[in-house]
Amino acid sequence: MATIVGAATALSASKSFDSRKLHLPSRGSLSVSERKGSFLVVRSDGSVVHKAHRAQKLITNAVATKADSSAASTAPKPGHELLLFEALREGLEEEMDRDPTVCVMGEDVGHYGGSYKVTKGLATKYGDLRVLDTPIAENSFTGMGIGAAMTGLRPIVEGMNMGFLLLAFNQISNNCGMLHYTSGGQFKIPIVIRGPGGVGRQLGAEHSQRLESYFQSIPGIQMVACSTPYNAKGLMKAAIRSENPVILFEHVLLYNLKERIPDEEYVCSLEEAEMVRPGEHVTILTYSRMRYHVMQAAKTLVNKGYDPEVIDIRSLKPFDLHTIGNSVKKTHRVLIVEECMRTGGIGASLTAAITENFNDYLDAPIICLSSQDVPTPYAGTLEEWTVVQPAQIVTAVEQLCQ
Repeated sequence: MATIVGAATALSASKSFDSRKLHLPSRGSLSVSERKGSFLVVRSDGSVVHKAHRAQKLITNAVATKADSSAASTAPKPGHELLLFEALREGLEEEMDRDPTVCVMGEDVGHYGGSYKVTKGLATKYGDLRVLDTPIAENSFTGMGIGAAMTGLRPIVEGMNMGFLLLAFNQISNNCGMLHYTSGGQFKIPIVIRGPGGVGRQLGAEHSQRLESYFQSIPGIQMVACSTPYNAKGLMKAAIRSENPVILFEHVLLYNLKERIPDEEYVCSLEEAEMVRPGEHVTILTYSRMRYHVMQAAKTLVNKGYDPEVIDIRSLKPFDLHTIGNSVKKTHRVLIVEECMRTGGIGASLTAAITENFNDYLDAPIICLSSQDVPTPYAGTLEEWTVVQPAQIVTAVEQLCQ
């Protein structure tokens, strides 16, 4: 698995959370955890944690479980290993093979292969008409993609950086999201808009934006965020097959994650969250790169005697309130960890949805850890203070479970 250099993160919390107790750790690397959350948590007495009722006390003398036994680790594993950007390309290529109406357009997506090589080799295989290099004119080629979708094609529009798609915001909002409705159902807009975003490594303010909350408010748009090679491929295929416009958010620091994925074809749901780690004491909701900060914190929490349940929400619009609600009913405590901005971010919308639907099941106020409401600094030491760190997650869970 690849290694992510964890950028430091600033804490935003509810009014019951004492931010003065936080201590930011030094920069370090973290190992990427397992793709799927299909494993069980084993207590020190050998019993398996799978009860649906609420835990009355913390696990004592808990230890982090090991991923594989020595015998299992020597056995050959099915599937094939891919980096996340390769998984995106494989999903895209499979859909282009399956459906001749699928096409790609954007800056440098052709013979250059895309800024992050997601479309590498596709222009040679499919030709310049299906993999179209465009001028630096986001408003124009996004509008062209929407028009192509109206006429029966299934275009994938790549934003070289999600921040650049602000130049096409009118096309995405007034046309992409509304034309199905304003045409009385005469037109469908099966378009995928995808590209990298998030805080990278000193990319500057204009290249480090998290625009999930910008697009979340647009009626008629679906939004998903990939976090592993497995769900990157599955969500890409699902987005291309959808009859709705879909925005697929990728994170600039996750492209080189490696994971073994199945050889057989699979498609992920655009509206389902992923249970990463079952638990009983607190529900931690996260997505994209913050999934790995949460899983690093979870190792510390387990050794401290806590049993966190980690959910990668994946679907940013609509939320999977079925999975989220069942978890809240079990744990009665919620921590949201995101890289989006505190004010008006995904966490704010998620907090409102949980409060509206599951408030009676909460035993403590919801805590939301988000980025600071500032442009991301270029200076590395300052950049590290703009997003959430594992140590802050540990502190928040300890306060929630008091």
